[in-house]
Amino acid sequence: MIGTIVQLLLLFGGLSLLAFGGGTGVLPDMQRASVDVHHWVSAREFLDFFAISRAAPGPGSLIVVLIGQKAAGFPGAIAGFIAMFGPSSVLAYFGALFFRRTGQAPGRALLERGLAPVAIGLTLASGLALLRTTEHGWASYAVTAIAAISFACTEIHPLLLLAAGAATVIIAGV
Repeated sequence: MIGTIVQLLLLFGGLSLLAFGGGTGVLPDMQRASVDVHHWVSAREFLDFFAISRAAPGPGSLIVVLIGQKAAGFPGAIAGFIAMFGPSSVLAYFGALFFRRTGQAPGRALLERGLAPVAIGLTLASGLALLRTTEHGWASYAVTAIAAISFACTEIHPLLLLAAGAATVIIAGV
């Protein structure tokens, strides 16, 4: 169990430092490592944990607590939490000190503009990674596409879109 906890600390600690734009950006690596490399969870469990972590209050990166708990029990859950939030919190603290000291320096604006596409790219990659592990059928893809377009083009509340998508899938029996 100690070996698993060390693996959790190394994996989530490293991902914590790469999570530009939030934990969603590192989901593909998290999924690959926890499902394919270490076999802590199955692909289906990962999706279930992702859904639970998004539905629960707090940051979506709490998925690491569920993965850690599955891999090494309560100590694994604590290790996953500390590894995912500890390094990034320290980095954010020192980053805030740096940004406060640099004020309106030209390099600061350049850094901000450079990191924005990185965050967007990581977020898109995580969406594609999750899409690949979901059910593969035309109906599921249609519901996903319609929900994405509706979300982007209308002011419909996301919970209503979620409920409509769930109802559609239940009624269609997909």
